[in-house]
Amino acid sequence: MALKTWFVTGATAGIGRSVTEELLAAGHKVAATARRPEALDDLAGQYPEQLWTMALDVTDTAVLRTVVDRAFAELGRIDVIFSNAGRGAVGAAEELSDAVIDDQIAVNLTAPIHLLRAALPHLRAQGGGRFIQLSTMGSQITTPGASMYHASKWGVEGFMESVIGEVAAFGVGITMVEPGVIRTTFGANLDVAEPLPAYASGPVGQVHQYLATTDNLTANAPGDPQKVAAVIIASADTTPAPRRLALGSDAYNGIKDALNGRLAELEAGREIALSTDF
Repeated sequence: MALKTWFVTGATAGIGRSVTEELLAAGHKVAATARRPEALDDLAGQYPEQLWTMALDVTDTAVLRTVVDRAFAELGRIDVIFSNAGRGAVGAAEELSDAVIDDQIAVNLTAPIHLLRAALPHLRAQGGGRFIQLSTMGSQITTPGASMYHASKWGVEGFMESVIGEVAAFGVGITMVEPGVIRTTFGANLDVAEPLPAYASGPVGQVHQYLATTDNLTANAPGDPQKVAAVIIASADTTPAPRRLALGSDAYNGIKDALNGRLAELEAGREIALSTDF
């Protein structure tokens, strides 16, 4: 495996941290960005020649573009962009505040769009590269109580899939990674809405009740962050770039069931669909 230079957002925790650690241990260079890059000081001390860090809140899209430009200018070539930063919110649609709705769109949808747009001129100029978007099995399935999280992830996949065809001729590949539930701090950092009594006896109420009894719903999840990181890193050497990577048995089974269900619904409406042609 040839050594590469990666650009990673949200590099201080979760999959971003695991990918950064695995890359550095293997000898790659990493431009690691996060809102609090000082959390990477331990890695900076261990890999001073390999690690480049910069403060970045991906929702500040003007700063995001400046940081991307600076990383390419200082590091020369960046082979892989790993768009990892993201957050989750829980609550019924009418429980969610306007601010939480705006945040989910800003972090999970708008930021990756602008990150790709900022990177593309550089990737085209250097003759290609890879853009890896951390998505979720929740981009193909839905659960009550996570409407805005699903909306943002379904949206970012629609954008990425469309752009795949636009940039393939430039040697730029795009991969969407769709993990299931992984043992990270993601569950501990959820933005949980204030419950409304009207939903207490339904599925969202059950979610609220469960969250009230646990500090981190992903603490005992089936997904292994190190194994997930290893697959993400290996995917950068796969040609052509895989369009999607479902990771975890829960992701595979959940996505398969959802797709089969949608195909059955489509087939059930076949005659109606055909009846509307001229």
